[in-house]
Amino acid sequence: MTRRTLAAACLGSATLAAAGLAVASMGAALAHEQAPPAPTPMERITLPPAPLRESPSLLESSPVGWTSVQPGKDLAGWTRGPWPATATLGPQQWSVDPATGHLVCDGQGGHEWLRYDREMGDAAFHVEWRFLPVEGADKYNSGVFARTALDLSVWHQAQVGLKGGFLFGPTPIDGVVKRITQEPAALRVLPAGEWNTYEILARGRTLSLWVNGAFTSEIAVAVPRGFFGLEAEGWRIEFRNLETKPLD
Repeated sequence: MTRRTLAAACLGSATLAAAGLAVASMGAALAHEQAPPAPTPMERITLPPAPLRESPSLLESSPVGWTSVQPGKDLAGWTRGPWPATATLGPQQWSVDPATGHLVCDGQGGHEWLRYDREMGDAAFHVEWRFLPVEGADKYNSGVFARTALDLSVWHQAQVGLKGGFLFGPTPIDGVVKRITQEPAALRVLPAGEWNTYEILARGRTLSLWVNGAFTSEIAVAVPRGFFGLEAEGWRIEFRNLETKPLD
């Protein structure tokens, strides 16, 4: 190869290399421009406790107009849903005890919710529940939902646990979904193995939670309708006397 030929070959190689680097840089820049922006973390807001208001339950003070929604053995009227909504359902963990008629979640099927199939607006949901005691356990977890969307983009939960009795969840505030948590006005949940009673009242733009004789949490909500439901989150829990009532 002559010196002139060698020089030309070297120049050609250098030109190709430079072109390759330019294309690679352009591709990287284009990919950077097309990459979706990182999601903005949801703002979290902690609300101070609402005033504690002792009163009889709505079922006691206004016993007319309630409908039992306690499921039968085939769970008709209720639907399992994964949590989050894009997840895959685990094995079946909901059943009805044939001896008592209680709805039982064995806690072995992963995180999910059991949704009452009728969407409701202004309504009350009466729930009685108890955990199976676990030796040495100091934390239990479940929940009761109200005004919750099918896709879980908005949900409101009454925390079920030894330190539960408060409302929380992602809810629209001035058009922006923010996760709110309200501290309970008092800790009224009884120990595992004992029955507790919750009532969630969804009326207008207000959700109120009644726990064992008193209202312990109350928040403002902008969504007018949604679904009631129950949460499975790793603990064995029983539910009885599930009832709903429209609120005028």
